[in-house]
Amino acid sequence: MLELILLSLGLSCATGVLSLVASKARAASKTIACVGGMGAAALSFAGGIGALFQTATYASWIGPMPFTNFTLLLNPLAGLLIAVIAALAFVAWLYGLSYFDEYYEAGIGVIGFFMNLFIASMNLVILADNAFWFLVFFELMSLTSYVLVIIDRTEASLKGGFLYLIMAHIGFLMIACSFFAMASATGSLEFEAFRTHAFAPGIATLAFALAFFGFGAKAGMVPFHSWLPQAHPAAPSNVSALMSGGMIKIGIFGICKVCFDLLGAAGGEVGWGVLVIVIGAVSSVLGVVYALGEHDLKSLLAYHSVENIGIILLGVGVGIYGWAADLPWLAAIGLLAGLYHLVNHAMFKGLLFLGAGSVLHATGTRNMEVLGGLAKVMPITAVCFLIGSLAISAIPPLNGFVSEWFTYQGLIGAAMDGGIFMRIVFAFAVVALAITGALAVTCFVKAFGVTFLARPRSEAAEHAHEVPAPMTIAMVILTVACIALGLGAAWVAPVISSIASSMLAAPSLPVVEGATLVSLDTVSVVSPLIMAALMAVVIALCALVRNAANRKGGMKSDPSTWACGYEADLSMETLASTVGANVKTFMGPLYALRYGVNRAGQAVARLIARALESDAEEAPAAPVATGAVASRYDRDRTVGIAPAERHAPALSNSVLSIVSDVGAWFGRMESGDFRTYIVYIVGALVFFLALIILVR
Repeated sequence: MLELILLSLGLSCATGVLSLVASKARAASKTIACVGGMGAAALSFAGGIGALFQTATYASWIGPMPFTNFTLLLNPLAGLLIAVIAALAFVAWLYGLSYFDEYYEAGIGVIGFFMNLFIASMNLVILADNAFWFLVFFELMSLTSYVLVIIDRTEASLKGGFLYLIMAHIGFLMIACSFFAMASATGSLEFEAFRTHAFAPGIATLAFALAFFGFGAKAGMVPFHSWLPQAHPAAPSNVSALMSGGMIKIGIFGICKVCFDLLGAAGGEVGWGVLVIVIGAVSSVLGVVYALGEHDLKSLLAYHSVENIGIILLGVGVGIYGWAADLPWLAAIGLLAGLYHLVNHAMFKGLLFLGAGSVLHATGTRNMEVLGGLAKVMPITAVCFLIGSLAISAIPPLNGFVSEWFTYQGLIGAAMDGGIFMRIVFAFAVVALAITGALAVTCFVKAFGVTFLARPRSEAAEHAHEVPAPMTIAMVILTVACIALGLGAAWVAPVISSIASSMLAAPSLPVVEGATLVSLDTVSVVSPLIMAALMAVVIALCALVRNAANRKGGMKSDPSTWACGYEADLSMETLASTVGANVKTFMGPLYALRYGVNRAGQAVARLIARALESDAEEAPAAPVATGAVASRYDRDRTVGIAPAERHAPALSNSVLSIVSDVGAWFGRMESGDFRTYIVYIVGALVFFLALIILVR
């Protein structure tokens, strides 16, 4: 299988060079890049799938220096990542057969060259078994993706690309320090020397912490997430799908490789798992909260990448905790949950980014506020985006539900078996996952409803059209994958469970019984197939009742929306800024935190930019352009979702003013808006869920 992957790497490089050489013949250059890229992706997909069912394969070539031996390792975990990236690469190239027509002026040969090199570098990072080559290919991956982010050469893309480059190199530095810490103890840069050495606890913890935060910066976890909502929207949409669905998973792969493989002989620490779980919980909640405040469709999806990286980290954290605490069943189910969600997120996030690209292709805008009514003119895109939205919201029986179900089983099982401190940690994680799920549904009701339903709110939306066949076929492929990974979970879960077992060097955990998923420790079962059948019956019955009522009333179609006696018009439509408005009000401090983190990141980027300028000290401050783009915080202030700047209120000097303040506070709590009470109900459910875990 390694031979197939090496062949695909050679084809990618050759295709990239040919595309660049033929760049003057733009149509030919595009065809060479896309068709060659699809062929390379098919080869690497076959190699990756084959590696899932084989033992590890090594290959090594002597380098010019002792530390530059070119060593490759293909094991089941590497095969899984290569297969995921290959699947995304295939649909991205297929999508590009039509989508790249918009990038002729930007240089289609340049895109073909760097995108092929980007995909090849990701595969080489996964295969590299030497610290020197790992870092070389990691840097190549960052540089090639940076070029793709700034390909439009607009102010927004250059700014987003620069921030991404800074964060990528911060991560690179921490990863390099982690490897050098291990190399100082072994005297070698070969990963084989790392994995056979029993590091001292202090060295192991230092190496893990550096690797965790370094790879976490690449994955986009909080607090290293600020580059995602700026870089991903700036890139071409199929590149965004590759970055969000594939590249950031390299961060998860790196965390797992360092922890379970390179530090395996040293053994893990319970604190490692706690750190990963806490960061994962915070990332999942903040990611979805910030997504609620976005009106740019691709920025919203980028923040959801932060959320889903957090969910993956919850599973991985449970795996690390179970491994360190000598609870093999817990380690296995945690890794199963994390790896399953890694695959699922790649599929539905790739689908959603391609859907956003189709909307952009058809309307010329990503602003949800001016869209609407696209389901009628873009039915295939609408159906695919709807299924992707349901999947990312963990609605059964789709794939997102399955992996989050396993995540819940791991967290709840760990909470039941731990001491009081660990119960608090896992209760916090369960509550965070529950809040994340509720807000994710709200966010994608907004994303799909405001974009595809109601009536068009602009001329661009009114004159939209369905995208060409290559783009729709690419979306349909990922849609089928989301459905298959959900309905076929009884066949997929054992494969991923075997990968987790190979990482732990432990027997495989039984996770299925027939067509039913099982969790032995929590005594839980679920069957996506049965759930799908029941849901189909309920939906069919509802449709029959509705049609019968329409016929009885003499109506040939559904009645128009009732508008309280008024004639419905566009001013009554729900907009992106109104969906989840109460949630955004309650989460105001978190938006202030985002503003502070983003400003800090921008300040660091400016300092580095000035350091790179030879005449930075002499150059006068640039005047602010009249049409300057408002900062994200200013935009949030405009639509009322960022906390307003307030002066400290004067201390109340009378009982009357105190009573007035308390009354006003209760007035805000009892607003009469049903959405507020839904939030209260969800909060109460979360509270009692945490209480059950803590007192058991």
